[in-house]
Amino acid sequence: MKTYIPKVSEIQSQKKWFVLDVSDKIFGREIVKIARILSGKYKPTYTPHMDTGDYVIVVNAQKVKITGSKGESKMYYSYSGYPGGLRSRSFDQMLEKTPDRLFTKAVWGMLPKNRLGRKMLKKLFVYPGPEHPHKAQKPESLK
Repeated sequence: MKTYIPKVSEIQSQKKWFVLDVSDKIFGREIVKIARILSGKYKPTYTPHMDTGDYVIVVNAQKVKITGSKGESKMYYSYSGYPGGLRSRSFDQMLEKTPDRLFTKAVWGMLPKNRLGRKMLKKLFVYPGPEHPHKAQKPESLK
């Protein structure tokens, strides 16, 4: 018996849009859900070398919660390449200033580090408040 590999035209017709409201939810648990949807691992037509995942819109990103004292102790670093150019920010600072980068960085850690992973990551849209401009795509609410 041969293994079924979906055609690109079949995959494109099955793409869906989902809205995920993360207000008062645990950050790590929501990141796992987002990564699974973007990669398409929950679908029976999942193929590791093809992008079978769906689009995800994350709203209320600034209202996400984190357990324990990780808000102050978890640090994110960026280095400009120049002497003295190392910048560090805590989880709380990142959440306040750039919650979209926080979600993107966390989801990227769970996706493949290649062209396919970059293509999957482009299907993630993060908004700090409850509004998003993707009403025309008729996104389904994700529980």
